[in-house]
Amino acid sequence: MTTWNAPRAPRPLKAVVDLPGSKSMTNRALILAAQAEEPSVLRGALRSRDTLLMAAALRALGIGVRDDGVDWRVTPAPPTAPASVDCGLSGNVMRFVPPLAALARGPVSFDGDPQARVRPMGPLLEALRALGVSVEDSGRGLLPFTLSGTGAVEGGRVTIDASGSSQLVSGLLLSAPRYAKGIELRHEGPPVPSAPHLEMTVRMLREAGATVETEPDVWRVAPGPLRGGEYVIEPDLSNAAQFLAAAVVAGGSVTVRNWPAATAQPGDRLRELLPRMGGEVSYDGRDLTVRGTGRVHGIDADLSDAPELAQVLAMVAALADGPSRFTGIAHIRGHETDRLAALVTEITRLGGDAEELPDGLEIRPRPLHGGVFHTYDDHRMVMAAATLGLAVPGIEVENPATVGKTLPEFLDLWTNMLEQ
Repeated sequence: MTTWNAPRAPRPLKAVVDLPGSKSMTNRALILAAQAEEPSVLRGALRSRDTLLMAAALRALGIGVRDDGVDWRVTPAPPTAPASVDCGLSGNVMRFVPPLAALARGPVSFDGDPQARVRPMGPLLEALRALGVSVEDSGRGLLPFTLSGTGAVEGGRVTIDASGSSQLVSGLLLSAPRYAKGIELRHEGPPVPSAPHLEMTVRMLREAGATVETEPDVWRVAPGPLRGGEYVIEPDLSNAAQFLAAAVVAGGSVTVRNWPAATAQPGDRLRELLPRMGGEVSYDGRDLTVRGTGRVHGIDADLSDAPELAQVLAMVAALADGPSRFTGIAHIRGHETDRLAALVTEITRLGGDAEELPDGLEIRPRPLHGGVFHTYDDHRMVMAAATLGLAVPGIEVENPATVGKTLPEFLDLWTNMLEQ
């Protein structure tokens, strides 16, 4: 399927949605389980391109990962080399696996999709060099590159600029317990985006038995063993954005089941953002429901801690009764595509009025019309286009299969939501 006709909402919604597990939690759990003292099982793990690439990367390093569907089993082992890792377009793989691969004795090469070869890697590679790891990247600070490890990493103090991605910090922290001196990591530069993902990394390290101390822009991880056992993966709350936003756009209600009462996932900000855009949110301790009110409002919001919500919220904003401004998201220019440029281009192509800001996006609603919505091999652009298509007839979504990166079931879940 090269294009998909995004369906309009035939009536106000009354839907219940069950979402697969969190990509961010699944991939962190895989890295931690790979280093544990005993085997682990991941309950409710996400099965998508990004997590399959992570599992394949660990297998390439000699670590046992058995995919039993929703439950994955990991048999830890010291990483081995030589090896070759395909990162695809996964920021998790390209930033979480190299610090682990540095513990192998021998060369480990990394490459990925063409779009991945422009995603920022330099600060991570420089940090590994500072920790004594040999890195050959032709001076580019990008994929492809090769690490040559000696079987151990001394660890210690290192300073990086992680303003391009919180994954640069998380990647180093997740393998730090296996470094001889652990790590003391300092960030110098503009603020690190996606703070909840850093909180998730720290929380999961501690739950696995690591000793982690934090202060502003400083993280200390002590050397020591990690526990195996059971990881329970929460539903992916970032992937809830388009389903809950659908209720705001189309009216009626959408419920996402098994919403955690307390979580580090950035998608939890939907509880605060969607009411500001016209929805009513209720939570019964287990399920989260958004109801449309027949009104869609523009907002001014800093999304620095939840940048993955920007594309869907931009579509809601394009349908609002007033302008919106989303800031704190300059770094999403370096995600799967230049997301700010992509949003401005597609909204404008369909008759809207959108403008890039130095650190975000401004949208001034205008009447929209149908047309091809280009998605730039970016899964969240597909989900954004579907949200817009609920209210704008004739939206043809390019390359819908790209949702396989994080939510292969998206088209079925979307159709089912509309048919309930």
